[in-house]
Formats: sequence, C-alpha cells, structure tokens
Amino acid sequence: MSEIEEPAGTAPRRVIGTPSPAPVAVDTAEKPAGPPLVTDPPDKAHASRAELLVAALFVLAFLAGCGFIAAYIGLEVGSSNLPPGANAVDAAFRSNLALGLALSVVLLALGAGSMIWVRHLTPNIEIEEERHELKSAPGDRAAFKAEFADGAAISQVTKRPLLRRTLLLATAPLALAPLVLLRDLGPLPGTSLRYTVWRKGLRAVTLGALNPLRPGDFQPGSMITMIPEGFQDDADAVAKAGVILIKFEPGQLNFPDRYNGSTLIASMNWSIDNSLIAYSKICTHVGCPVALYEQTTHHILCPCHQSTFDATNGAWVIFGPAARPLPQLPLMVDSDGYLAAASDFPQPVGPSFWERG
Repeated sequence: MSEIEEPAGTAPRRVIGTPSPAPVAVDTAEKPAGPPLVTDPPDKAHASRAELLVAALFVLAFLAGCGFIAAYIGLEVGSSNLPPGANAVDAAFRSNLALGLALSVVLLALGAGSMIWVRHLTPNIEIEEERHELKSAPGDRAAFKAEFADGAAISQVTKRPLLRRTLLLATAPLALAPLVLLRDLGPLPGTSLRYTVWRKGLRAVTLGALNPLRPGDFQPGSMITMIPEGFQDDADAVAKAGVILIKFEPGQLNFPDRYNGSTLIASMNWSIDNSLIAYSKICTHVGCPVALYEQTTHHILCPCHQSTFDATNGAWVIFGPAARPLPQLPLMVDSDGYLAAASDFPQPVGPSFWERG
C-alpha cells in the first residue's frame, strides 16, 4: 500500500490496519520529527465563544449543586418535622421534585459542558501509534511523559484557566454532598438496639387487626405475627418488637439453655402450657423478616438467605448463614386471660452485630 503525502500544514492522518514492511528498531527516547503539533482550534473567535458557554454551563452546574444541598437540608419530609397541617405526601413529593431537578441540572450541565469542550475546543487530531513489546524501557517512559504533556496542551486545560476553575467550581457541591447526606444516618445507636418496648404485662395483639388473643384462640400448627399493644403507629418499635407466635402439640417443645454472650440466661417462663411460644420476627443474619413456617417439619425459614431455624428447639439454626438462634420472648397470661409478655427479650434481637450496639 503506497504512502499518501499530506499537504503541508494539515494534521497527520491515522492509518489503521497497515503493518510496517519490516520490524524497525525505534528509539523512543526522542520523538521522530514530523509536522508541528496543533494544540489550538483554528477558529479563535469560535473557541472563545465556546469557552464562555462551557464556563456558563459549569457555573450553572455549581448553582444547581448548591440548590440540591439546600433542598435536601431545607425541605423536610419526616412527619415529626413538618409544620402543623402539612401533608407528608405533598412534602415528600416537593422534596423529590426539587432534588431530582437539581441533580438533573448538575449532571446535564456537566455533561453538556464537557461535550462542547471536547467538540469545539479540542483540535481534531488523529494519531498513528506503532505496536511494540510490552516491556517498558526508560525511553518509553520519557515518550509517555512527552505525550502526556502534549495531551494536556491539546485539552486546553492548561491554557484556559477559566474552564479549569469553573469545572472545579461545578464539581465542588458534588464532592461536598456526601457530607450532607451522611446526616440522615443519624446518631450512633448506643445501647438502643439491645432493648425493645416489650415489658412485663404488655399485651400482644395481631398485626393489622390489633386483636388480643387468648391461648385457646388458635390450633396447634398455626403461626401468627404479633406486635406490642399500643405501638402500632411507632414504626421503629414495631420493627424491633415484632414476634411470631407458634402453637405446638403438648410435648413437642424442647427448651435448650440460652446464653446472652457467654452468660447463661436464668430459667424463664418461655411458653404457655408448654405449647405456645414466641420468637423474634427479625432474622439474626441481616435482619430480614422471618415469615415462613413449615408445619410438618416445624422449621422457620428466612426468605432472604434461607436461614432455617428449628422452632421446637429454641429456634436453633439448622441451616444457612444466621449465626445465632432467634431470640425468644417470655410469655404470660394477664388477668383477663390474654397473651402478654413476661419481660423484654433477654437477648438483643436482629443481626448478630446489633449485640455490639
């Protein structure tokens, strides 16, 4: 294939798929002579207009980023933080709309500014690069340094400080946003994860209908989710205190020793009539709700990662990644004959790492 001579003053063309006639040793310590490297666009006036447009887009991205942070801080969505008469759904809608629009403007302005920068300020230069061995020699490193410097010159980032500074300005809110977003992680839990709202005499009611139950209200083999009475509107309390209530035939239950860390828990009234028992609904693996029960095998299953617990043997782990049994809620019957807690859980509920809270 014959070589094509380029007119003087034009940028070199890239030739793809044309091998050298024979391997040639090249000293990469010195760049071969060639046409001068073009680092500026040919139309100076057009480049200046493009520079101002890119800078304006980066400033717009900065302002939108500040608006995102302001909307996140200023538009409250929690029911406890709203003024009287405010609608939580409308507040969430306004917050989502403001955050979405602000972040969209940030990303679109950054993207549009970057595209205009590349299309209208960076010269269209095609480069031919020969393939050599992967081994890097000192000459290769020197050549890379020279090419990197050429690339920086071509990108205009060193010659146009206005673009460089406005780009840094545009990305500053995005860099600071995580510091603001971390606010929603809240304070450290302290010891709050070790306890629930259950206490001696607090009735258990059905989830949804909020009906108290007597021991004879359902048959062996049944399982039902219960929550503490009076806390149905407290999402945090219900999330930690939910239990599954299971009824067995007499003689089916076994009560193994239970430990809180390395301390043996004193003997407690774990069940009613040795047939009715309550376990925490929070899986001890990562906190998924255990809501599946196999009546024939008496196995409690977590649908997230298939941890399986033996309901007749203190909810001991028989399969899966859970590290400890489901905590058990001691039960009693109150003066009106309804099921109630005999105390709080003697162990922390939830994933094993909660015990360190």
